[in-house]
Amino acid sequence: MRPIICLMGPTASGKTAAAMELVQRFPVDIISVDSAMIYRGMDVGTAKPSAEELALAPHRLIDICDPSEAYSAAQFVQDAQREIADIHAAGRVPLLVGGTMLYFRALLYGMAELPSADPAVRAQLTAEAETLGWPALHARLAELDPESYARIKPHDGQRIQRALEVVMLTDKPLSILWQTTHPSAHYQSTCIAIAPEDRAVLHERIATRFKAILAGGLMAETQALYDRGDLDLEMPSIRCVGYRQAWQVLAGELAQDALFDRGVIATRQLAKRQLTWLRQWPNPITWTRTSTEIISIADTLFSV
Repeated sequence: MRPIICLMGPTASGKTAAAMELVQRFPVDIISVDSAMIYRGMDVGTAKPSAEELALAPHRLIDICDPSEAYSAAQFVQDAQREIADIHAAGRVPLLVGGTMLYFRALLYGMAELPSADPAVRAQLTAEAETLGWPALHARLAELDPESYARIKPHDGQRIQRALEVVMLTDKPLSILWQTTHPSAHYQSTCIAIAPEDRAVLHERIATRFKAILAGGLMAETQALYDRGDLDLEMPSIRCVGYRQAWQVLAGELAQDALFDRGVIATRQLAKRQLTWLRQWPNPITWTRTSTEIISIADTLFSV
């Protein structure tokens, strides 16, 4: 099996900085594992590496989609496998870096055999949601799929609809189907997570970074997307943290002075979900707090 290194962690934990250090010291090439950085024209709000950073350490699988395009975990697996093979062919080691845990899991453990979307079922659920509200449909999951009920927010219509759709089509909970995946036989993976030990430190970093994102031009970037006319809040690109709140400001649904607090809260919620994924990871993960610890692990890997 060929080696890969997976550097995971919640948003604002220092993954990019650590990856940049690894590239300078070891024969590794970066593959981005980030469902927001795939979009072109969404640079500030995704904290995408700068042009200078990309010149020093190119990142594969960023800027590969227009914000109007859909991109799935299955597509990521295909793209990542291609890039991994290319890096291995060059005699180097792939360094997969990001916080989209679904992508990591799909690559390492395979995709669950889930049913395709059913337009009739989705139309039925949408009609019920318009009458009863998504929280009422969310409540159904408590009995049908308790794990999804605990994981999905009461107003997250997209995920509620998918979880109920899967149960209606298969008579099996989505959470159970996800457990039928198996470890990849393609790669020998070293999984490293970086996160501050103190949650308050992570929250402070999140607030500092979101302040920098606002100062860096999030509103102007979102305005350009808003003015295109072919995008809306239902699209995965615009639902990304930061862009969703900025879009709501432009649409008159959120006060400008509430943007910072709402953005920080949404980012904290994202970080919490990412940490939940990591704590439930099927195989052992080496937890770290600093890039120095990660460099030490890499020293051991490359000295063998």
